[in-house]
Amino acid sequence: MKDVIKELVGWIVSILLIVAVSYLIVTFVGQRTQVSGSSMETTLSDGDHLIVDKISYRFREPQRYEIVVFPYRYEKNTYYIKRIIGLPGETVQIKNGSIYINGELLKAENGLAEATIAGAAEYPVELGDDEYFLLGDNRESSEDSRFSGIGNIKRENLIGRVWLRFQ
Repeated sequence: MKDVIKELVGWIVSILLIVAVSYLIVTFVGQRTQVSGSSMETTLSDGDHLIVDKISYRFREPQRYEIVVFPYRYEKNTYYIKRIIGLPGETVQIKNGSIYINGELLKAENGLAEATIAGAAEYPVELGDDEYFLLGDNRESSEDSRFSGIGNIKRENLIGRVWLRFQ
């Protein structure tokens, strides 16, 4: 009987450790999410599964062209996935389909530098010290920083960067 209780306690401790480690990983290290919609096509497709790296931004600043995840402010447990275009302190503008950063034409990254719909970026958008300007890769079908429903995203709202995609 003692052996059974000892083994049962061992199993319970093991299960609790697994649950605790899983919670810590999901909370502080990585998060699984799924793409819903076409705003990041052709880079990411509807239904793709992603692992979001939540830890690297604790040690370094987000970089231009990284794909990031942030919460949608109007709906709980809904996250948006976009690409960083403008960095803190920069001025972003979209003229004649081209993106300008501080008055200089943004070089195309995989053909993603065009945006025929300028939205709020028709006029220069000045980013604060902790703000980022984000665009979807499918520029014609993306609700992103060009529109008031999203706007500029503060650093504290960036959950992390997309690290891994699988289907």
